[in-house]
Amino acid sequence: MLAIVQGLTEFLPISSSGHLALLSQMAGWRDQGIAFDAAVHLGTLLAIVIYLRQELIDIVAGMLHSKDHAAARLGKHIIIASLPVLLIGFLLADWIDANTRGIPVIAATTIVFGLLLGLADWFGKRCRIMSDLRLPQAVMIGLAQVLALIPGTSRSGVTMTAGLALGLERKAAARFAFLLSVPVLTAAGAYSLLKLLSAEAGADYSAGLLIIATVVTAVIAFATISVFMRLVESIGMLPFVLYRLMLGLVLIFCF
Repeated sequence: MLAIVQGLTEFLPISSSGHLALLSQMAGWRDQGIAFDAAVHLGTLLAIVIYLRQELIDIVAGMLHSKDHAAARLGKHIIIASLPVLLIGFLLADWIDANTRGIPVIAATTIVFGLLLGLADWFGKRCRIMSDLRLPQAVMIGLAQVLALIPGTSRSGVTMTAGLALGLERKAAARFAFLLSVPVLTAAGAYSLLKLLSAEAGADYSAGLLIIATVVTAVIAFATISVFMRLVESIGMLPFVLYRLMLGLVLIFCF
């Protein structure tokens, strides 16, 4: 169930942490543990890499061989835009994890950043495609991504919000947000794995269960990305804004 929820919510602008907290609280489950975190991070990473495989291949080839200047520029934008969240996450991850995982924080961020997503979608010009993105705009989206370290914010949600506010079309904002997730998910998975290897207890789950969690997360996440990218231009962000408001209110009143 946790793997399904993670796969459904990681790439939608609705906060995977809010849903995982709600599910665990309602079911009375203990924290899923470091091993599970590493497994689902790997699953979501596999999903986005497979979905964006051609773009990622073009970016790597462009950066290595400078044959495709647009792809090389996009790759540099992704790397530079990812640095703030990687740096702050490395320095403050343990403090953030210890002090911001409570239901009140998740409820507040779910509501506030849901409203910001709606404002960016309604008032953004939505006139730029991803190739129009320049380094200053990429850095601004990367700085916004730092806020996603706070549970309930939604990494995809806050980066899409920043992209829409800067005038990107919905598909372009979503696609750049997904590209930005690759280095972040890689770092998060590596961090969870390092913590697991250094932990006193080697594993909270059997290897078989962790493999199942990884596969389930990857399959559900890939399907979710595919459907979202096909529908985002037509449905907009309003359904996700309303859903976030509902989720935030449920968290407040229930917990």
